[in-house]
Amino acid sequence: MTTIRPRRSVLYMPGSNARALEKARALPADALILDLEDAVAPDAKETARLQVCDAVKAKGFGKREIIVRINALSTPWGEADLKAAAEAQPDAILVPKISKPADLHAIEERLVQHHHLKTIALWAMVETPAAILHIAAIAAAGGRLAAFVMGTNDLIKEIRGVHTQDRTNLAAALSLSVLAARANGLAAIDGVYNDIANADGFKASCEQARAFGFDGKTLIHPSQVEPCNGVFAPSADEVEAARKVIAAFALPENHGKGAIKLDGRMVELLHAEIARGTVAMADAIAELERNA
Repeated sequence: MTTIRPRRSVLYMPGSNARALEKARALPADALILDLEDAVAPDAKETARLQVCDAVKAKGFGKREIIVRINALSTPWGEADLKAAAEAQPDAILVPKISKPADLHAIEERLVQHHHLKTIALWAMVETPAAILHIAAIAAAGGRLAAFVMGTNDLIKEIRGVHTQDRTNLAAALSLSVLAARANGLAAIDGVYNDIANADGFKASCEQARAFGFDGKTLIHPSQVEPCNGVFAPSADEVEAARKVIAAFALPENHGKGAIKLDGRMVELLHAEIARGTVAMADAIAELERNA
């Protein structure tokens, strides 16, 4: 059985900011992306690489999942980023500008060359039109690939679009990415919300992302963590209802039934499966928060 890991809130932290990296150890985010790419100016790349890799090696992040976002291999920093990140042993390495399966294969080959054969997962940024057009093949690339992260700012730029609250212009890209991820057992994390001061807009964006099927959302500010966690976590009412469904199907008189009547409505086995997932996620969140 696949272990359920909460990824409600995935917070970007700039690798060039040593104070932010230290602060990250106490933030209630499920996962942290220690960033060597967009959040770091060219003249700070090497300093950021050293600080991030030292922070990962020092540990102290509790049960939070730690991901290092490297620069693309096509940049002057990508190869050194990948080697240093692999040596630091984060939970995952996030690779930007993935547009075809060969891009992931190139990363896999280098990790083998660096003798990192097992533990580090790969996460892929989905942020180009080519990535969307090849999304099924990318998701099926196998290997270490474990998650898609939507780069919605880059997608908007590349399609020459504009940011809208309802994100209708990104609906196809978001849906196709979730479908491809689910078909291949991958996590799917939504893109960032840029207007930090707009709390209502941010919550609506989180609710939309959950409706699309995303596991969580990438964040650009610590103030976004707790509201994001709230949206992507099952509510107490949802958990209670899920436990009732599970208990009902466990009754001897319901053994082997494909559908039962519960509280005046028909409940099918697929609802029991959903209920077990809800309870498992709630339990995983509680365990994560106990060990944060």
